[in-house]
Amino acid sequence: MTFAAWREPRTILWATAGVVALAFFVMLEIAARHYGMPGPITNQAKEVIFAPKSGPLLYGSMALMMVVLTWRQRFIAAGVAVGIDVVFWLVRWAVDAKMMFGNGALWVILGCAVIAVTRRTGRERVLLLKGVGLGLLLVAGRKTGDTWLLITSKTRPTVLDQYVAIADHALGNPSWVVGRIVKATGPVGDHILDYVYIQLAVAAVVVALYQLRNVASERRFPRHHLVRTFLVIGLLGPGIYMIFPVVGPIFAYGADGSHWAVADLWPNTAPVLSAPQHMPFDEITPRNCMPSLHTAWATAIFIHSRKGPRILRYAGTFWLIATLGATLGFGYHYGTDIIAGVVFTLTIEAALRSLERGWDRSGTQLVAYGAAVFTAFLLSYRYLPMEMAEYPWVFGPLLILAMASVIYGYVRTTKLWESEKPRIPSARQPEPQLELV
Repeated sequence: MTFAAWREPRTILWATAGVVALAFFVMLEIAARHYGMPGPITNQAKEVIFAPKSGPLLYGSMALMMVVLTWRQRFIAAGVAVGIDVVFWLVRWAVDAKMMFGNGALWVILGCAVIAVTRRTGRERVLLLKGVGLGLLLVAGRKTGDTWLLITSKTRPTVLDQYVAIADHALGNPSWVVGRIVKATGPVGDHILDYVYIQLAVAAVVVALYQLRNVASERRFPRHHLVRTFLVIGLLGPGIYMIFPVVGPIFAYGADGSHWAVADLWPNTAPVLSAPQHMPFDEITPRNCMPSLHTAWATAIFIHSRKGPRILRYAGTFWLIATLGATLGFGYHYGTDIIAGVVFTLTIEAALRSLERGWDRSGTQLVAYGAAVFTAFLLSYRYLPMEMAEYPWVFGPLLILAMASVIYGYVRTTKLWESEKPRIPSARQPEPQLELV
Protein backbone atom coordinates (compact mmCIF):
# COMPACT_ATOMS: atom_id res chain seq x y z
CA MET A 1 0.00 0.00 0.00
CA THR A 2 1.40 3.36 -1.02
CA PHE A 3 1.80 6.41 1.21
CA ALA A 4 -0.93 8.19 -0.75
CA ALA A 5 -3.34 5.34 -0.02
CA TRP A 6 -2.60 5.65 3.69
CA ARG A 7 -3.67 9.30 3.51
CA GLU A 8 -7.16 8.49 2.22
CA PRO A 9 -9.92 9.39 4.75
CA ARG A 10 -11.34 5.84 4.92
CA THR A 11 -7.89 4.36 5.51
CA ILE A 12 -7.16 6.91 8.23
CA LEU A 13 -10.53 6.16 9.84
CA TRP A 14 -9.93 2.41 9.93
CA ALA A 15 -6.36 2.84 11.18
CA THR A 16 -7.58 5.11 13.97
CA ALA A 17 -10.33 2.66 14.87
CA GLY A 18 -7.78 -0.14 15.03
CA VAL A 19 -5.49 1.80 17.36
CA VAL A 20 -8.41 2.77 19.61
CA ALA A 21 -9.65 -0.83 19.73
CA LEU A 22 -6.18 -2.11 20.64
CA ALA A 23 -5.84 0.51 23.38
CA PHE A 24 -9.31 -0.45 24.67
CA PHE A 25 -8.38 -4.15 24.87
CA VAL A 26 -5.12 -3.33 26.65
CA MET A 27 -7.02 -1.13 29.12
CA LEU A 28 -9.49 -3.93 29.88
CA GLU A 29 -6.64 -6.40 30.26
CA ILE A 30 -4.93 -4.13 32.80
CA ALA A 31 -8.22 -3.56 34.66
CA ALA A 32 -8.92 -7.30 34.86
CA ARG A 33 -5.39 -7.99 36.09
CA HIS A 34 -5.92 -5.35 38.77
CA TYR A 35 -8.73 -7.53 40.15
CA GLY A 36 -6.69 -10.72 39.89
CA MET A 37 -8.38 -12.09 36.77
CA PRO A 38 -7.14 -12.64 33.20
CA GLY A 39 -8.41 -10.10 30.68
CA PRO A 40 -9.83 -10.52 27.16
CA ILE A 41 -6.43 -10.76 25.45
CA THR A 42 -5.21 -13.50 27.80
CA ASN A 43 -8.47 -15.44 27.65
CA GLN A 44 -8.47 -15.39 23.86
CA ALA A 45 -4.80 -16.37 23.62
CA LYS A 46 -5.42 -19.37 25.92
CA GLU A 47 -8.01 -20.74 23.52
CA VAL A 48 -5.33 -21.35 20.92
CA ILE A 49 -4.30 -24.39 22.99
CA PHE A 50 -6.72 -24.88 25.89
CA ALA A 51 -10.41 -25.83 25.71
CA PRO A 52 -12.45 -22.85 24.46
CA LYS A 53 -15.40 -21.48 26.41
CA SER A 54 -17.71 -21.73 23.40
CA GLY A 55 -16.94 -23.94 20.42
CA PRO A 56 -20.07 -22.92 18.45
CA LEU A 57 -19.07 -19.26 18.75
CA LEU A 58 -15.60 -19.95 17.31
CA TYR A 59 -17.03 -21.89 14.39
CA GLY A 60 -19.56 -19.13 13.85
CA SER A 61 -16.70 -16.64 13.77
CA MET A 62 -14.86 -18.79 11.23
CA ALA A 63 -18.02 -18.93 9.14
CA LEU A 64 -18.13 -15.13 9.11
CA MET A 65 -14.50 -15.00 8.08
CA MET A 66 -15.14 -17.43 5.21
CA VAL A 67 -17.59 -15.08 3.47
CA VAL A 68 -14.57 -13.61 1.66
CA LEU A 69 -13.45 -17.04 0.38
CA THR A 70 -14.48 -19.06 -2.63
CA TRP A 71 -16.39 -22.32 -2.11
CA ARG A 72 -13.25 -24.35 -2.73
CA GLN A 73 -11.36 -22.35 -0.11
CA ARG A 74 -14.25 -22.70 2.34
CA PHE A 75 -14.21 -26.48 2.08
CA ILE A 76 -10.44 -26.51 2.61
CA ALA A 77 -10.69 -24.19 5.63
CA ALA A 78 -13.55 -26.18 7.18
CA GLY A 79 -11.69 -29.45 6.65
CA VAL A 80 -8.53 -28.10 8.25
CA ALA A 81 -10.50 -26.78 11.24
CA VAL A 82 -12.26 -30.11 11.82
CA GLY A 83 -8.99 -32.02 11.43
CA ILE A 84 -7.24 -29.87 14.01
CA ASP A 85 -10.17 -30.26 16.40
CA VAL A 86 -10.07 -34.05 16.02
CA VAL A 87 -6.39 -34.02 17.03
CA PHE A 88 -7.13 -31.80 20.03
CA TRP A 89 -10.06 -34.03 21.00
CA LEU A 90 -7.91 -37.17 20.93
CA VAL A 91 -5.19 -35.53 23.03
CA ARG A 92 -7.69 -34.23 25.60
CA TRP A 93 -9.39 -37.61 25.75
CA ALA A 94 -6.03 -39.31 26.32
CA VAL A 95 -5.02 -36.98 29.18
CA ASP A 96 -8.57 -36.73 30.60
CA ALA A 97 -8.73 -32.95 30.09
CA LYS A 98 -11.78 -30.75 29.63
CA MET A 99 -13.49 -31.58 26.35
CA MET A 100 -14.53 -28.79 23.99
CA PHE A 101 -14.12 -28.10 20.29
CA GLY A 102 -13.31 -24.84 18.53
CA ASN A 103 -9.52 -24.63 18.57
CA GLY A 104 -9.40 -25.64 14.93
CA ALA A 105 -11.67 -22.78 13.90
CA LEU A 106 -9.47 -20.27 15.74
CA TRP A 107 -6.33 -21.73 14.14
CA VAL A 108 -7.87 -21.34 10.68
CA ILE A 109 -8.81 -17.71 11.35
CA LEU A 110 -5.30 -16.92 12.56
CA GLY A 111 -3.79 -18.88 9.66
CA CYS A 112 -5.76 -16.79 7.17
CA ALA A 113 -4.40 -13.66 8.87
CA VAL A 114 -0.85 -14.94 8.35
CA ILE A 115 -1.58 -15.78 4.71
CA ALA A 116 -3.02 -12.32 4.13
CA VAL A 117 0.07 -10.61 5.52
CA THR A 118 2.72 -12.87 4.00
CA ARG A 119 1.27 -14.03 0.68
CA ARG A 120 -1.26 -11.42 -0.42
CA THR A 121 -0.94 -7.84 -1.61
CA GLY A 122 -3.20 -4.93 -2.41
CA ARG A 123 -6.92 -5.46 -2.44
CA GLU A 124 -6.61 -9.21 -1.99
CA ARG A 125 -4.84 -8.62 1.31
CA VAL A 126 -7.36 -6.00 2.41
CA LEU A 127 -10.38 -8.19 1.68
CA LEU A 128 -8.94 -11.23 3.44
CA LEU A 129 -7.93 -9.14 6.45
CA LYS A 130 -11.44 -7.71 6.60
CA GLY A 131 -12.80 -11.25 6.75
CA VAL A 132 -10.36 -12.21 9.49
CA GLY A 133 -11.18 -9.04 11.41
CA LEU A 134 -14.90 -9.76 11.14
CA GLY A 135 -14.43 -13.22 12.63
CA LEU A 136 -12.11 -12.07 15.38
CA LEU A 137 -14.36 -9.15 16.32
CA LEU A 138 -17.19 -11.52 17.24
CA VAL A 139 -14.87 -13.55 19.48
CA ALA A 140 -13.23 -10.45 20.95
CA GLY A 141 -16.65 -8.95 21.65
CA ARG A 142 -17.55 -11.99 23.76
CA LYS A 143 -14.30 -11.83 25.74
CA THR A 144 -14.58 -8.08 26.18
CA GLY A 145 -18.13 -8.47 27.48
CA ASP A 146 -17.01 -11.02 30.07
CA THR A 147 -14.34 -8.61 31.33
CA TRP A 148 -16.80 -5.71 31.43
CA LEU A 149 -19.15 -7.78 33.57
CA LEU A 150 -16.31 -8.50 35.98
CA ILE A 151 -15.52 -4.79 36.22
CA THR A 152 -19.16 -3.88 36.94
CA SER A 153 -19.31 -6.34 39.83
CA LYS A 154 -16.05 -5.06 41.33
CA THR A 155 -16.57 -1.32 40.92
CA ARG A 156 -20.28 -0.97 41.75
CA PRO A 157 -20.79 -2.17 45.36
CA THR A 158 -24.43 -1.00 45.43
CA VAL A 159 -27.23 -1.64 42.95
CA LEU A 160 -30.48 0.12 41.99
CA ASP A 161 -32.75 -2.93 41.84
CA GLN A 162 -35.21 -1.57 44.35
CA TYR A 163 -35.82 1.48 42.17
CA VAL A 164 -36.34 -0.61 39.03
CA ALA A 165 -38.51 -3.20 40.80
CA ILE A 166 -40.82 -0.51 42.17
CA ALA A 167 -41.02 1.23 38.79
CA ASP A 168 -41.80 -2.16 37.24
CA HIS A 169 -45.17 -2.12 39.01
CA ALA A 170 -46.29 0.30 36.29
CA LEU A 171 -45.88 -2.53 33.76
CA GLY A 172 -47.53 -5.17 35.97
CA ASN A 173 -44.32 -6.85 37.19
CA PRO A 174 -43.85 -8.88 33.97
CA SER A 175 -40.80 -10.75 35.27
CA TRP A 176 -42.89 -12.23 38.08
CA VAL A 177 -45.74 -13.11 35.70
CA VAL A 178 -43.55 -14.70 33.01
CA GLY A 179 -41.44 -16.39 35.68
CA ARG A 180 -44.49 -18.26 36.95
CA ILE A 181 -45.48 -19.18 33.38
CA VAL A 182 -42.03 -20.61 32.59
CA LYS A 183 -42.02 -22.47 35.90
CA ALA A 184 -45.38 -24.02 35.00
CA THR A 185 -44.06 -25.30 31.64
CA GLY A 186 -41.60 -27.56 33.44
CA PRO A 187 -38.20 -28.72 32.12
CA VAL A 188 -39.21 -28.62 28.42
CA GLY A 189 -39.90 -24.90 28.31
CA ASP A 190 -36.94 -24.24 30.58
CA HIS A 191 -34.48 -26.08 28.31
CA ILE A 192 -35.78 -24.48 25.09
CA LEU A 193 -35.56 -20.95 26.48
CA ASP A 194 -32.16 -21.65 28.03
CA TYR A 195 -30.77 -22.81 24.68
CA VAL A 196 -32.16 -19.74 22.91
CA TYR A 197 -30.71 -17.46 25.57
CA ILE A 198 -27.25 -19.01 25.48
CA GLN A 199 -26.93 -19.37 21.69
CA LEU A 200 -27.94 -15.82 20.79
CA ALA A 201 -24.58 -15.19 19.07
CA VAL A 202 -25.07 -18.27 16.87
CA ALA A 203 -28.45 -16.92 15.71
CA ALA A 204 -26.76 -13.63 14.89
CA VAL A 205 -24.16 -15.46 12.81
CA VAL A 206 -26.89 -17.17 10.77
CA VAL A 207 -28.53 -13.84 9.90
CA ALA A 208 -25.15 -12.20 9.24
CA LEU A 209 -24.13 -15.03 6.91
CA TYR A 210 -27.26 -14.44 4.86
CA GLN A 211 -26.50 -10.72 4.64
CA LEU A 212 -22.86 -11.37 3.68
CA ARG A 213 -23.56 -14.25 1.29
CA ASN A 214 -22.45 -12.28 -1.80
CA VAL A 215 -19.19 -10.86 -0.44
CA ALA A 216 -17.04 -13.46 -2.19
CA SER A 217 -18.60 -12.80 -5.60
CA GLU A 218 -18.99 -9.01 -5.32
CA ARG A 219 -15.58 -8.62 -3.62
CA ARG A 220 -16.94 -6.11 -1.14
CA PHE A 221 -18.99 -6.01 2.05
CA PRO A 222 -22.52 -4.54 2.14
CA ARG A 223 -22.83 -1.01 3.44
CA HIS A 224 -24.59 -2.07 6.64
CA HIS A 225 -25.03 -5.47 8.29
CA LEU A 226 -25.92 -7.09 11.62
CA VAL A 227 -22.38 -7.56 12.92
CA ARG A 228 -21.85 -3.80 13.12
CA THR A 229 -25.01 -3.30 15.17
CA PHE A 230 -24.11 -6.22 17.43
CA LEU A 231 -20.66 -4.85 18.17
CA VAL A 232 -21.84 -1.29 18.87
CA ILE A 233 -24.55 -2.59 21.23
CA GLY A 234 -21.92 -4.61 23.08
CA LEU A 235 -19.57 -1.63 23.20
CA LEU A 236 -22.03 0.97 24.53
CA GLY A 237 -24.22 -1.23 26.72
CA PRO A 238 -21.68 -1.92 29.49
CA GLY A 239 -21.14 1.82 29.83
CA ILE A 240 -24.81 2.13 30.84
CA TYR A 241 -24.27 -0.70 33.34
CA MET A 242 -21.69 1.45 35.07
CA ILE A 243 -24.15 4.35 35.31
CA PHE A 244 -27.21 2.29 36.25
CA PRO A 245 -26.06 -0.93 38.01
CA VAL A 246 -28.82 -3.55 38.36
CA VAL A 247 -28.45 -7.30 39.02
CA GLY A 248 -31.96 -8.55 38.22
CA PRO A 249 -34.92 -10.03 40.13
CA ILE A 250 -33.53 -13.57 40.45
CA PHE A 251 -30.64 -12.11 42.46
CA ALA A 252 -32.12 -9.08 44.20
CA TYR A 253 -35.43 -10.77 45.05
CA GLY A 254 -34.72 -14.46 44.58
CA ALA A 255 -32.84 -17.43 45.99
CA ASP A 256 -29.81 -16.83 43.76
CA GLY A 257 -29.06 -13.64 45.67
CA SER A 258 -28.44 -15.54 48.90
CA HIS A 259 -28.22 -13.24 51.94
CA TRP A 260 -27.71 -10.21 49.69
CA ALA A 261 -31.29 -10.43 48.39
CA VAL A 262 -34.06 -8.30 49.84
CA ALA A 263 -36.09 -11.48 50.34
CA ASP A 264 -36.87 -14.71 48.49
CA LEU A 265 -39.84 -13.32 46.54
CA TRP A 266 -39.28 -14.10 42.87
CA PRO A 267 -41.40 -15.30 41.05
CA ASN A 268 -44.24 -15.92 43.50
CA THR A 269 -44.60 -12.62 45.36
CA ALA A 270 -44.08 -9.15 43.90
CA PRO A 271 -42.08 -6.70 46.07
CA VAL A 272 -44.20 -4.46 48.27
CA LEU A 273 -44.40 -0.73 47.65
CA SER A 274 -41.91 1.04 49.91
CA ALA A 275 -39.38 3.81 49.47
CA PRO A 276 -36.53 2.34 47.36
CA GLN A 277 -32.89 2.77 48.23
CA HIS A 278 -29.45 1.71 47.11
CA MET A 279 -28.71 -1.84 48.24
CA PRO A 280 -25.27 -3.41 48.69
CA PHE A 281 -24.50 -6.55 46.72
CA ASP A 282 -21.68 -9.06 46.29
CA GLU A 283 -18.58 -8.57 44.13
CA ILE A 284 -19.37 -11.52 41.86
CA THR A 285 -22.77 -10.90 40.26
CA PRO A 286 -22.58 -8.68 37.14
CA ARG A 287 -24.63 -5.47 37.14
CA ASN A 288 -25.82 -6.16 33.60
CA CYS A 289 -29.56 -5.52 33.51
CA MET A 290 -30.18 -1.94 32.44
CA PRO A 291 -30.71 -2.05 29.52
CA SER A 292 -31.30 -5.68 28.60
CA LEU A 293 -28.63 -6.33 25.98
CA HIS A 294 -30.06 -9.77 25.22
CA THR A 295 -33.27 -8.00 24.26
CA ALA A 296 -31.26 -5.41 22.33
CA TRP A 297 -29.37 -8.09 20.36
CA ALA A 298 -32.51 -10.15 19.74
CA THR A 299 -34.23 -6.99 18.47
CA ALA A 300 -31.30 -6.38 16.10
CA ILE A 301 -31.58 -9.98 14.83
CA PHE A 302 -35.30 -9.45 14.26
CA ILE A 303 -34.72 -6.19 12.34
CA HIS A 304 -32.01 -7.61 10.09
CA SER A 305 -33.92 -10.82 9.38
CA ARG A 306 -36.82 -8.86 7.82
CA LYS A 307 -35.12 -8.73 4.42
CA GLY A 308 -34.41 -12.47 4.38
CA PRO A 309 -36.46 -15.42 3.12
CA ARG A 310 -39.57 -16.52 4.99
CA ILE A 311 -37.79 -19.12 7.13
CA LEU A 312 -35.24 -16.53 8.27
CA ARG A 313 -38.01 -14.05 9.12
CA TYR A 314 -39.81 -16.71 11.13
CA ALA A 315 -36.58 -17.62 12.90
CA GLY A 316 -35.88 -13.97 13.75
CA THR A 317 -39.37 -13.56 15.18
CA PHE A 318 -39.08 -16.77 17.20
CA TRP A 319 -35.68 -15.76 18.58
CA LEU A 320 -36.99 -12.37 19.69
CA ILE A 321 -40.07 -13.82 21.40
CA ALA A 322 -38.11 -16.66 23.02
CA THR A 323 -35.40 -14.26 24.21
CA LEU A 324 -38.01 -12.01 25.82
CA GLY A 325 -39.50 -15.08 27.49
CA ALA A 326 -36.08 -16.18 28.75
CA THR A 327 -34.91 -12.79 30.01
CA LEU A 328 -38.13 -12.30 31.99
CA GLY A 329 -38.94 -15.94 32.77
CA PHE A 330 -35.53 -16.74 34.24
CA GLY A 331 -35.59 -13.60 36.37
CA TYR A 332 -32.61 -12.01 34.64
CA HIS A 333 -34.41 -8.75 33.79
CA TYR A 334 -37.30 -6.51 34.73
CA GLY A 335 -39.89 -5.30 32.24
CA THR A 336 -38.39 -1.83 32.41
CA ASP A 337 -35.07 -3.27 31.19
CA ILE A 338 -36.80 -4.81 28.19
CA ILE A 339 -38.43 -1.66 26.83
CA ALA A 340 -35.20 0.26 27.42
CA GLY A 341 -33.31 -2.39 25.43
CA VAL A 342 -35.67 -2.05 22.46
CA VAL A 343 -35.27 1.74 22.34
CA PHE A 344 -31.50 1.35 22.81
CA THR A 345 -31.23 -0.90 19.74
CA LEU A 346 -33.43 1.17 17.46
CA THR A 347 -31.45 4.30 18.30
CA ILE A 348 -28.14 2.60 17.55
CA GLU A 349 -29.48 1.02 14.36
CA ALA A 350 -30.75 4.40 13.16
CA ALA A 351 -27.39 6.03 13.92
CA LEU A 352 -25.42 3.36 12.05
CA ARG A 353 -27.68 3.54 9.02
CA SER A 354 -27.45 7.32 9.02
CA LEU A 355 -23.67 7.09 9.24
CA GLU A 356 -23.55 4.85 6.18
CA ARG A 357 -26.04 6.68 3.96
CA GLY A 358 -25.27 10.21 5.10
CA TRP A 359 -26.89 12.18 7.89
CA ASP A 360 -30.12 13.95 7.00
CA ARG A 361 -32.87 15.62 8.98
CA SER A 362 -34.99 12.49 9.42
CA GLY A 363 -32.05 10.40 10.64
CA THR A 364 -30.81 13.05 13.03
CA GLN A 365 -34.28 13.55 14.49
CA LEU A 366 -34.81 9.82 14.98
CA VAL A 367 -31.48 9.32 16.74
CA ALA A 368 -32.02 12.36 18.95
CA TYR A 369 -35.56 11.28 19.81
CA GLY A 370 -34.49 7.71 20.60
CA ALA A 371 -31.67 8.96 22.84
CA ALA A 372 -34.09 11.34 24.60
CA VAL A 373 -36.63 8.56 25.25
CA PHE A 374 -33.92 6.22 26.55
CA THR A 375 -32.58 8.93 28.87
CA ALA A 376 -36.12 9.69 30.06
CA PHE A 377 -36.59 6.01 30.91
CA LEU A 378 -33.47 5.93 33.08
CA LEU A 379 -34.32 9.18 34.84
CA SER A 380 -37.91 8.10 35.55
CA TYR A 381 -36.79 4.72 36.92
CA ARG A 382 -34.34 6.44 39.23
CA TYR A 383 -36.32 9.47 40.41
CA LEU A 384 -40.02 8.61 39.91
CA PRO A 385 -40.37 4.91 40.84
CA MET A 386 -42.94 5.45 43.63
CA GLU A 387 -45.10 7.69 41.47
CA MET A 388 -44.93 5.14 38.65
CA ALA A 389 -45.98 2.32 40.98
CA GLU A 390 -48.80 4.31 42.59
CA TYR A 391 -50.30 5.35 39.23
CA PRO A 392 -49.68 2.32 36.97
CA TRP A 393 -52.61 3.12 34.68
CA VAL A 394 -50.91 6.41 33.84
CA PHE A 395 -47.23 5.53 33.71
CA GLY A 396 -47.61 2.01 32.28
CA PRO A 397 -49.29 3.18 29.05
CA LEU A 398 -46.87 6.13 28.88
CA LEU A 399 -43.87 3.78 28.95
CA ILE A 400 -45.33 1.52 26.28
CA LEU A 401 -46.40 4.52 24.19
CA ALA A 402 -42.90 6.01 24.38
CA MET A 403 -41.35 2.73 23.18
CA ALA A 404 -44.00 2.37 20.47
CA SER A 405 -43.33 5.91 19.25
CA VAL A 406 -39.65 5.07 18.72
CA ILE A 407 -40.62 1.88 16.89
CA TYR A 408 -43.03 3.84 14.69
CA GLY A 409 -40.42 6.51 14.02
CA TYR A 410 -37.85 3.88 13.05
CA VAL A 411 -40.23 2.05 10.70
CA ARG A 412 -41.40 5.29 9.08
CA THR A 413 -37.87 6.65 8.66
CA THR A 414 -36.43 3.44 7.23
CA LYS A 415 -39.23 3.26 4.68
CA LEU A 416 -38.38 6.83 3.69
CA TRP A 417 -34.70 5.91 3.37
CA GLU A 418 -35.46 2.86 1.25
CA SER A 419 -37.44 4.99 -1.17
CA GLU A 420 -34.46 7.30 -1.67
CA LYS A 421 -30.96 6.76 -3.00
CA PRO A 422 -28.10 6.83 -0.43
CA ARG A 423 -26.51 10.22 0.00
CA ILE A 424 -23.03 8.68 -0.05
CA PRO A 425 -22.75 6.30 -3.03
CA SER A 426 -20.34 3.43 -2.70
CA ALA A 427 -16.99 4.16 -4.32
CA ARG A 428 -15.67 0.66 -3.87
CA GLN A 429 -14.62 -1.17 -7.00
CA PRO A 430 -14.86 -4.92 -7.59
CA GLU A 431 -11.78 -6.63 -6.29
CA PRO A 432 -9.87 -9.46 -7.92
CA GLN A 433 -10.32 -13.08 -6.85
CA LEU A 434 -8.05 -14.17 -4.07
CA GLU A 435 -6.50 -17.58 -3.78
CA LEU A 436 -5.37 -19.10 -0.50
CA VAL A 437 -3.65 -22.08 -1.97
